[in-house]
Amino acid sequence: MSNLLRAAEALRRSKTVVFFTGAGISADSGIPTFRDKLTGLWVKHDPQRLETADAFRANPTLVWSWYLWRRHQVNQAKPNSAHLSIPRLADAGWDVSVVTQNIDDLHERAGSSPVVHLHGSLMDVKCFGCHRPAELSPDQLAVPLEGQLIEPPRCTRCNGRLRPGVVWFRENLPDNAWRSAVRLVRACDLLVSVGTSGVVMPAAGIPDMALAAGATVIHVNLEDVGMDGADEIMLVGPAGGVLLALLQAAGVAVLSPPGVPT
Repeated sequence: MSNLLRAAEALRRSKTVVFFTGAGISADSGIPTFRDKLTGLWVKHDPQRLETADAFRANPTLVWSWYLWRRHQVNQAKPNSAHLSIPRLADAGWDVSVVTQNIDDLHERAGSSPVVHLHGSLMDVKCFGCHRPAELSPDQLAVPLEGQLIEPPRCTRCNGRLRPGVVWFRENLPDNAWRSAVRLVRACDLLVSVGTSGVVMPAAGIPDMALAAGATVIHVNLEDVGMDGADEIMLVGPAGGVLLALLQAAGVAVLSPPGVPT
């Protein structure tokens, strides 16, 4: 039996499904991963050097402008067939939740709910000093002009600089989000891990957590990232084509003909 048929059978047997997603699911929407080269003003910058509290302390204007640019990218992007497949499965009767490492809002725009954001969201803003959430006007969140840098606004409560509401390198995950993720993963029948790198902890341990709780795990990735466990199934290929193929093989109607994963 092919891996696709095995995965479809595992899906048919399941009632509660958690999709655990990473950067790979948003790549077809034009959201770059860390492996992609940056463009324009940011071509000389390393994202991992911009996404730290130390970088913000050293140059808050540069980091704030970088996130305004990223937010603009997300606002211009649209959910792709991989994002859209997930609520389609929920509409077909499965109990579906999403746990994502992504900071975009493409799952929500595709119609998924609930969505647990382990690494926060580009749509949120908080104070670097007092950590309180903040609301900004559209003008304050406008993308900088080419070559322009914008100083971050100030908190109305403590006058600290505002920062993106995301989790930077070496920061802890939000307690509420992590607890919600653990609860969902430990209770699911099937975990579908889509486009995750498997290197950012503690989120990288989620597939093992699901396996330990007795769930089946389907990995969807451009390369083989499975550990060859008895309850693991590897589907290699672009997220959109693979998920459409999986749904079709499980008997779920899809809107466009899928590609068949290897």
